[in-house]
Amino acid sequence: MLKFAIRNLLSRSVRSLLCLMGLTIAIAGMVGLFSIAGGLEETVSQTFGRIKGIVAMQPGAPIPLFSRIPRSWGEEISQISGIAIVNPEIWSRVNMIEDKPVISPPRFLFGTELSSRLQLKHGVYRDAIYAGRFLSLEDLGTLNTVVSRQIAEQHDKQVGDTISVNGQEMTIIGLYECGSLLLDVAIILDIDVVRDITRFDPNSVSCFYLEQSGAVDNDTLVKQIKDHFRGRELASWQPASLALANTSQSNILKDFVDAIDQSLKGISDQNSSPDITNVKAGQKPKNDPDKTLTESDQEESALEVRAAADWGERLETFTADLDIFLSLMTGIGVLIAMLSIINTMLMSVMERIVDFGILKANGWSNRDVMLLITAESSLLGVLGGILGGILGLVAISIVNWNFANQIHLYASPGLLLFGVLFSTLLGVLGGLYPAWWTTRMTPIDAIRRG
Repeated sequence: MLKFAIRNLLSRSVRSLLCLMGLTIAIAGMVGLFSIAGGLEETVSQTFGRIKGIVAMQPGAPIPLFSRIPRSWGEEISQISGIAIVNPEIWSRVNMIEDKPVISPPRFLFGTELSSRLQLKHGVYRDAIYAGRFLSLEDLGTLNTVVSRQIAEQHDKQVGDTISVNGQEMTIIGLYECGSLLLDVAIILDIDVVRDITRFDPNSVSCFYLEQSGAVDNDTLVKQIKDHFRGRELASWQPASLALANTSQSNILKDFVDAIDQSLKGISDQNSSPDITNVKAGQKPKNDPDKTLTESDQEESALEVRAAADWGERLETFTADLDIFLSLMTGIGVLIAMLSIINTMLMSVMERIVDFGILKANGWSNRDVMLLITAESSLLGVLGGILGGILGLVAISIVNWNFANQIHLYASPGLLLFGVLFSTLLGVLGGLYPAWWTTRMTPIDAIRRG
């Protein structure tokens, strides 16, 4: 049966090839599109797998770049049980490197307090140094910097060279490579130097990087920090675009920007704290009826504290939404490929009506005829899935090679296997209607039609 099916496909090679090409391109497109979400997940896994500590920053800020919190709070955090080291950080966007504007990929000035940074057991950037050295106390107040391999290669720099950043001539003393698009974007300096360059508020920092002592688990530690700062006055971060929505005529725009902001930053403490909105002290929140609220529970914390797992969960939510969009986009190509298979098999069946009539007259059952036709369409499906997966991998490799600093695509073995199975299923389904149409005819009707 299989040899018979192969001969039938080869006898109409041009039509079979066109159908195979359509299915191959559809599966390659599916692999390519879903590799976007796969690349995001792998990038986040590589990034937050390296980050052992937790980050305290302004409530509502999507990333530390947009956060501003009082510098003096670091001392208070250090007194909380379970905190080993508090490292203040300042993040600022780089606008010019070597007198050229920086647009994409983005680069950031990262100012860190060296005395506490050097005490960290797990220093993400320090552990990733592959040339030169990391910053030391000797670099306090200097323009000595550590940059990523991507930045150095982009501007043809090595250890010992100078690099102009936002008009400041800096000396490269070390190169690092974390292997993550989210981490390999920083130009690292002493925090006071970055403060001077960017004119950052002397009484503020972007965030605090906290290393745990191990005496308290992460969830308990996060709760302790939030409880300590509950009721403090610190405005939640708002996107600058909300400035456009100050008038009563701009309510629609304000609601739209609010919706975008919430989708980016997620719902803070959605799973860890009860809903206390409009609930008075002494009452029980709906989602935690076993807990009675106190006056302090009604007040929000002035700090948002996130562990690496929190960032990962938020991105998983984003990629789940992205998968829905990608599925809709892929569905168009898949539908076209399925119609192509149906058309190819139907035309093939119509051309072979006499052949099927003779086969049935010689003892072939309707089941045998259906098996033959579905075998042909299944072969197209299997080959289309395999070739589509190969073509998708080649395209992904080309994109990753040419745009290594901008994007990372990843097609998992599970995605490739799904592509082959899905393509095979399309082939089977595409051959069912022509096969069913053939079985409705008697041998004599088939011969007469011919």
